[in-house]
Amino acid sequence: METVREMRHQPTAKSRPDDGARIQSGGYLLELSLDWIVLRASENIHHLLGESHVTLIDEPLGRFVQAQALHDLRNLFSRLSGTTGIARAYGVRLTDERDRDLHDIAFQIVAGRVLLEAVPSASDSFGQAFGTIGGLIEGLGDGRGEALLEGGTRRMRALTGYDRVTLFLGDRRAESSRGAYAAAAELLADLPILVADTEAEPIGMFPRRADDRSIDAALMKVGDLQGLRDAGVRSLMRVEFVGGEFRCDHRRPREPNLEVHAAAELFAQLFAMRLEIDRLRG
Repeated sequence: METVREMRHQPTAKSRPDDGARIQSGGYLLELSLDWIVLRASENIHHLLGESHVTLIDEPLGRFVQAQALHDLRNLFSRLSGTTGIARAYGVRLTDERDRDLHDIAFQIVAGRVLLEAVPSASDSFGQAFGTIGGLIEGLGDGRGEALLEGGTRRMRALTGYDRVTLFLGDRRAESSRGAYAAAAELLADLPILVADTEAEPIGMFPRRADDRSIDAALMKVGDLQGLRDAGVRSLMRVEFVGGEFRCDHRRPREPNLEVHAAAELFAQLFAMRLEIDRLRG
């Protein structure tokens, strides 16, 4: 069973010249000061918080988010301060309106700002991805050399449910694929971490600023997706680890799933340890 849901909406559009200041339509983004004043907001934020993106600017986030959610996120933020990692919270109800969906949250500190991203919760599969990691790593057994690379790639595909997973490890690579693609995957550092739909209309950030790169670290930035479209890739997830990267491609749009991405990161870290053991064995 696939662990990431299909996209419910599939608008189509090509990337625009100023996509560096845009995010993908599958999520929401707030750029906050370190004391959680809203500095910028994605122009679809009203669907998340019930307020216009214009209204939010220069206001405390606490004006628009219910007290318990804000308390929990601030506590998580306090543990993140001083690190370069990404914190995540799952199944969060941000407002008091009970008819609004639950959301998964990812935030990180970048250049003295807090980037907070939200996507609809994948509540029907919560916990499933993390529960499989132990067995997947154990299944690698005493694999060595190319067999270890191929085994890790197959297991990453089983974990994430994407059509193709390619492992890049220096000048070595391995691939596990469900059917053929128009072109081989390429290791491109400027691709987003998560791509929900390469054909979807991007969402602008407000206020707009020429040549603004402040959201480059966002998981769901836009970037240049034309190469993915040409290769028949509609959605993508990148999982980086020390010395390498797993790239997961899919032929259909996929809703971004922060839990699956976090589980894939954990698997990649454990896999990197197996790679180091293999290296030491010679």
